Amino acid sequence: MTTPESPLKAAAWLIEHLTDPRVRVLDCRYALTDPLLGRIAYLEGHVPGAIYADLETDLSGPVQPDGAGGRHPLPDPETLAAWLGSVGVGNDSIVVAYDDPGTGQGFYATRAWWLLRWLGHRRVYVLDGGWPAFLDAGGQPSTDEPNHPPTTLTPDVRWEMVATAQDVGNRDAGTLLIDARAPARYRGEVEPLDRKAGHIPGAVNREWAGALDGSGRWRDGEAQAERLGAGDAPTITYCGSGVSATPNLLAWELAGVPLGPQNRLYAGSWSDWVSDDRRPVATGEE
Repeated sequence: MTTPESPLKAAAWLIEHLTDPRVRVLDCRYALTDPLLGRIAYLEGHVPGAIYADLETDLSGPVQPDGAGGRHPLPDPETLAAWLGSVGVGNDSIVVAYDDPGTGQGFYATRAWWLLRWLGHRRVYVLDGGWPAFLDAGGQPSTDEPNHPPTTLTPDVRWEMVATAQDVGNRDAGTLLIDARAPARYRGEVEPLDRKAGHIPGAVNREWAGALDGSGRWRDGEAQAERLGAGDAPTITYCGSGVSATPNLLAWELAGVPLGPQNRLYAGSWSDWVSDDRRPVATGEE
């Protein structure tokens, strides 16, 4: 089974369509270990016309004092839509998001993609291969910051794409829970970011990086389905804070399972789960 339209765009397509007034590009480069890295990379060179989308300030809501909602809570939909409109992303825009999978940071563009789809915007895509693919295809970097005219993006929020901690805890036996973090974090051997190590009991580990091949391009739908292995079961995917899980949600779309009740994100993810000490934690393999 295939999706009606791929959630990916090739670099050649983007280069050809950069002069289309409907096209808006989001530069999502970032690093959790160095929050300024992405902005600096953007200033040094980006896709012409690209808007910088910062994970912390643009693509996340404020962190709660008790940790509920996780390290990167979902932004308020109206606030996110207003910011997008202010930088020129509107109801009729064709949006392409990119990051830099060559640095191992290949999940920020899918966070932007997922958020726009959550807002109900259909014409949003991820650049296959990201920034390196743009350069390899002959794309010419720009250092000019764009000044797109403000417009309106009207949110039509798709809450059926989101799972809560309660949904995860009360899921039925037919729902597959997928942990997208690195295996050592899943097993609880290391935990560099959150207050407890381990995983949600019953989760299986499908690291997000497996969605990409060695060149940073996306594997095809058949390979994604084989890697994720849920069959026809509905899935809930999580990671540390709802960011690196999003490649697995796009991978499911490539495999023919659209975002929605069959393909949900636990947005708060592990950092939200461990904010409540009453929730169980497992370690080792499952």
